[in-house]
Amino acid sequence: MDKISDILAKKDIASLQVQTLGSFQVWRDGELITPKEWGRDKSVQLFQFLVTARHHRALHKEQIIDRIWEDIDVKSGQQNFKVAQHGMNKALEPMKKSRSEAKYILRQGVTYQLNLAEIWIDSDAIEALIALGNQTYSEDATTAVAAYRAAIDLHHGVYLPNRLYEDWSSAERERLQILTLGAFINLSELLVEDHPMESIRLCQQALLIENTWEDAYRIQMEAYLKKGNRPMVIKTYQQCETILEKEFGVKPMPETKALYSSIMAK
Repeated sequence: MDKISDILAKKDIASLQVQTLGSFQVWRDGELITPKEWGRDKSVQLFQFLVTARHHRALHKEQIIDRIWEDIDVKSGQQNFKVAQHGMNKALEPMKKSRSEAKYILRQGVTYQLNLAEIWIDSDAIEALIALGNQTYSEDATTAVAAYRAAIDLHHGVYLPNRLYEDWSSAERERLQILTLGAFINLSELLVEDHPMESIRLCQQALLIENTWEDAYRIQMEAYLKKGNRPMVIKTYQQCETILEKEFGVKPMPETKALYSSIMAK
């Protein structure tokens, strides 16, 4: 449990806290940075891009411009970057002295990256908690359950919802979605024997994120069987069939069919 506390405690230590899931918000020394402080949307966009690219090596200014403003000419791109960088730094460090080094953005020549030592990001905390859950899944179910629950508590929705149609955000959004779905499924598996109703609830939450996630239907079927609710087993399987046919034009996987057949044979 100490590892979970350590992961969560980083939020209180960092002087900049970033929420990327469900909505985008940034707190500077405990104070929410307002839209007025951000100024132009370009400033927000640049910071969000750096957050999204946080685990990559430092990026050249030209690479950043090409990814964020790919359809504009060189001169306009350079101007956009200059305006966005100024607004971003002003929002993050309003008291920073002119020409002094930025605290949260590391710059080396014309390359830029976040200073992650000074920043807490919700999606990084979720990833660390899920990794801990996965590591302890087989040997320490108590820790795994607590880690997955803590991760799910931090999950408030889709990654950067105001950038849904930006190509540069899509890969990170999909990666975090798969990680989160895995946490929901693993936790529901750990709870299905002793807490079938909670397992069902978790599966339903997973299906709200991705309604074709077949693992969630199978675990729900097992949980409803534990509760002796055969009608809901049947209904869950039928829902699975309907969704997969509608979305992909396919039937449930053999393991889903086999589970349903074994339940119906009892």
